[in-house]
Amino acid sequence: MSLPQPVPPSWKDLGKSSNDLLTKDYPFFGTALEVKSKTPSGVTFKVAGLRDSKSQAINGDIEAKYSDPKNGLAFTETWTTSNILKSQLELENYLAKGLKLDFSTSLVPDSGSKSALVNLVYKQSGVHTRGALDVFKGPTFTTDTVFGRDGFLFGAEAAYNVTEGKISRYAAAVGYNAPEYAVTIHGLNNLNTFSASYYHRVSSDVEAGAKAVYDAKSTTSGVALEVGTKAYLDSAAFVKAKINNAGVLALGYTQTLRPGVKASFGLALDTQRLNDIVPAGPAHKVGASFTFEV
Repeated sequence: MSLPQPVPPSWKDLGKSSNDLLTKDYPFFGTALEVKSKTPSGVTFKVAGLRDSKSQAINGDIEAKYSDPKNGLAFTETWTTSNILKSQLELENYLAKGLKLDFSTSLVPDSGSKSALVNLVYKQSGVHTRGALDVFKGPTFTTDTVFGRDGFLFGAEAAYNVTEGKISRYAAAVGYNAPEYAVTIHGLNNLNTFSASYYHRVSSDVEAGAKAVYDAKSTTSGVALEVGTKAYLDSAAFVKAKINNAGVLALGYTQTLRPGVKASFGLALDTQRLNDIVPAGPAHKVGASFTFEV
């Protein structure tokens, strides 16, 4: 059972309870498999793959992560089927209490394309602040802050292009979190896109949520609306359902088969095209996801 967060780690996580309810555990885009294992020395291995039902392409990656929680150290190496090499070094509470340093890089050997991102995160009671420098792109410096007090939350983000000497992106969010519900409003894309989300823990077995999005620059008028719910059948299984104003109904079922083994199944139905004999495109989608953790 998820609960609204008192102060989320970043401004984007405002409204996370509603976003998770409406986006997670709906594996209808293909078939996914994830296998995790951990050695006694603290090294975690993860192999993940996805067969996209639309393109039939199979994408995957293998990840190795070494963690030393005592010293606040974590190092992750990832290699994808697209031949992308990723590295991440995390140092938490090493230089100062509440301060986390995160250095991430990626390299594409075939093209020589590379990226490097330096992140600083500072967490204290009631406030979380982050700063990120994209070394090769721009370079661009991005910062965001979240403040929280008595359930009220405020977050803002701004990106500054160092070369051009101007702010390239900004956004803001406000919200209110109570023990059993959360309300959040986001202003994105330089305040051209607005979203409002609502999450409600109805009971110990039922959750509900909704999200509305309005894009001032969209070619289509109106507001995109989506509502969903989640119900626990027992301690090892739950079902989810959601529908949007375009008439797409999504269903999800997740079952924990045994400790460390989880299976999820998803189905999306375009209710406006149920009677199409030969639809112009894939009107309906179905998929599954399997996770093994040993």
